Amino acid sequence: MTTNNYLWAPPAVQSLPVRGKSERLPIHRLFFVGRNYHAHAVEMGKPVDKSVERPFYFTKAPQTLVQSGATVAYPPETKNYHHEMELVLVIGAPGFRVSQEDAHKLVYGYACGLDMTRRDLQLVARDKGRPWDLGKDVEESSVVSEVVPMEGTVLEKGDLVMTVNGQPRQKSDLDKLIWNVREIIADLSLFYHLQPGDLIFTGTPEGVGPLQPGDRIEGRVAGVGEIALTIGPAE
Repeated sequence: MTTNNYLWAPPAVQSLPVRGKSERLPIHRLFFVGRNYHAHAVEMGKPVDKSVERPFYFTKAPQTLVQSGATVAYPPETKNYHHEMELVLVIGAPGFRVSQEDAHKLVYGYACGLDMTRRDLQLVARDKGRPWDLGKDVEESSVVSEVVPMEGTVLEKGDLVMTVNGQPRQKSDLDKLIWNVREIIADLSLFYHLQPGDLIFTGTPEGVGPLQPGDRIEGRVAGVGEIALTIGPAE
């Protein structure tokens, strides 16, 4: 007989709704691809030369997950809170050292995502060669829509758009990803044993920018779905 002998209750399992299913999808890990659209890399002052560079990644705690439609507080210790709209890849099968040709076998589906960022803290850390955690691993900063099952499907194109208070902010196409879905899965699986429930935020296009309390974000990825978030007052 197993006894849960904890000093206090452990964190709840984070999960997301799945279109067409009553069961929810449990979340394992949150991975993020940095600078994966050329125009965004340029606006961040760090152009990418794919011929000599590989993708790079950062992670966030699963406890930062927030479901689309929520209202989140403007976070503390920042004066430059940014939105980053992204396609989220949902892993549905284990894989390690996966080839690009077999990458589709790991795909369960996709979702829309927002990688919310304390940009001022991120840039200070970047310029000093420090980890990005205070800028990126922010409470309530990983916003995800419902998951759309697309087992074995590799998305290669489709509009990605986002507005703030109805005004256009970000607009691009998935065919502009520097490293595409197959390349991301193959490369990340060299470093990690990918597992069902891993989410991979595939990168954001140009047009990132600051938000204020009261702002309403709405976005969509063609063929995947929509996402929404409201920024509440600072705590």
